[in-house]
Amino acid sequence: LCAIIHYLVHGQLGWLGLTIACVVPGYTAQFLSILWFRADGRPPSCWLLLLHLLQLGLWKRVTSRHGDSCRYWDILRMSAKMGGSARAGEVLMQHGDVSVLRLLEALLQTLPHLLLQAYIVVAIEPAGFVPGVSAGLSLLSLAWALVSYSRFSCLMKPGHLCPPAAAILCLLLWRTGMLGTRVLALVLFARLYSFWVFAVAGVHWLLMAFWLVAQQTDIVAEPCRWRLFNCLVGAVYIFCYVNVRPGPSKHRVAVFYAVST
Repeated sequence: LCAIIHYLVHGQLGWLGLTIACVVPGYTAQFLSILWFRADGRPPSCWLLLLHLLQLGLWKRVTSRHGDSCRYWDILRMSAKMGGSARAGEVLMQHGDVSVLRLLEALLQTLPHLLLQAYIVVAIEPAGFVPGVSAGLSLLSLAWALVSYSRFSCLMKPGHLCPPAAAILCLLLWRTGMLGTRVLALVLFARLYSFWVFAVAGVHWLLMAFWLVAQQTDIVAEPCRWRLFNCLVGAVYIFCYVNVRPGPSKHRVAVFYAVST
């Protein structure tokens, strides 16, 4: 909102329109959240629809596939109070659902906004305070969404314990550094070679998509959705690595870094 007001006040209508356009893909996660409510047999009320329209649905409520709905902040408090109790596993499952929605929102909305604001800071307005702060917060938001998803994916595996705070911090720093350098490299390339950055990103996208097909990921069973899933994750791999297969991933991460660098 601050970035939109900043461009509106300074009459930069082009950047204003692009910033607003980056908000639109985020409604995919909000729409999916509403569908989860309907799947649980709870028709969304007008108040809940308004919250999702304001993109507050993920913060206000979390919808569980097990039929329970509770407030997001209540889940955070319950997770802090319960610790290792028996019901803590149920809370983590509910929190895991919202971490998936949050990751989807971050990839579809926060990532394009980060790229746009970073380009404006580097190539257009180097002294711009509002675009710089907006880009920095977007980077932290995207990194935390990835860390949260990785944490709950790990906790869902049998025998895995909750990682300590130091491990979470190290993972957050790693994700922030990886995303920051990747975004900066693409922005600098775009500044020097303009639209050729889309050709480079397209080649990387194709390589990662074919690589995912070669791995025979079985998360999605239907062929059409399986191809779409590989294409979408291939686009994500332009910026960061997300583990989509069970088992050790050190060899896949090594291949990803070899191609990315």
